[in-house]
Amino acid sequence: MTNGLNILIVDDDVDFAETLSEQLRRHEPVDTDIRFTGEDALSAVRSSNYGIIILDVGLPDMDGREVCRLMRRENVTSQIIMLTGASSEADTILGLDAGANDYVTKPFRLEVFLARLRAQFRVHEKSDGATLRIGPYNFIPSSRMMVRQETGEKIYLTDKETMILKVLYQDRGKVVSKTNLMNGIWGYSPNALSHTLETHMYRLRQKMEDDSKSPRYLITHGSGYMLDL
Repeated sequence: MTNGLNILIVDDDVDFAETLSEQLRRHEPVDTDIRFTGEDALSAVRSSNYGIIILDVGLPDMDGREVCRLMRRENVTSQIIMLTGASSEADTILGLDAGANDYVTKPFRLEVFLARLRAQFRVHEKSDGATLRIGPYNFIPSSRMMVRQETGEKIYLTDKETMILKVLYQDRGKVVSKTNLMNGIWGYSPNALSHTLETHMYRLRQKMEDDSKSPRYLITHGSGYMLDL
């Protein structure tokens, strides 16, 4: 799972929510927020971006499925995993119909839950509405933009710069050859020359690196590039 994934846990069982938060942070490089009511959860998603929302059905102020439905109406694109104490097929169908991506019955084994969490994140990071963490930035491919977390500064990207980051993000931490990178962005066009890619990389480093001559995130390795988160 990516470094710094934001997860929102919504559950009125304080002990359970805090224990789950601790376990997630212990096993995965994630950040977690906790909310105990539906209204607080709705407020949270209006002010912050979350890759995954873990949402309990039984909240004190409203049904969690209604919270899910309202989030979808407000165009929340996070992957939503609903938690419930009921295991009937009808209950599962109601949750999925409300807009949930997965439905998990309590109690559950942590190892199994983490596997399902990773699966949902893999779906999220490929979606148009994903918000991906790259160093100090939130990268929003659908908006062709990066936002510096501390200051809120917006950095606007071209289509090609966005595509470069998306391709490198998919293989983050690994070297992607220039040939594979060009094929992933320009296809097999004979116009996709190496210097064209190098020009785009130069401009991208100018935008996102504190020192473009000694890059921290867009690293050159031999005949390829690597995105270091």
